[in-house]
Amino acid sequence: MSARKTPLRKCIACNEMKPKKELVRVVKNKENEVSVDLTGKANGRGAYICPTIDCFEEAYRNKKFQRALQTEITEEIYARLKNVIDK
Repeated sequence: MSARKTPLRKCIACNEMKPKKELVRVVKNKENEVSVDLTGKANGRGAYICPTIDCFEEAYRNKKFQRALQTEITEEIYARLKNVIDK
């Protein structure tokens, strides 16, 4: 039997390809609601980020989530994401 391929995703801040399970996903659903998706299975458009404070600050400073998800990101979402990354 062959080994299963691990899905890779690109961090929007540092542009490194990493296994999907190592990244944090932010998702925008059909109602344009943005949320932090810890399961990685929520429906909608997703953007991935490394769970490091450096990548978070880069994405926040340059509005990379707004560009990737094509919608306005509230401070509440950034606060929730930073809380997930700090743990």
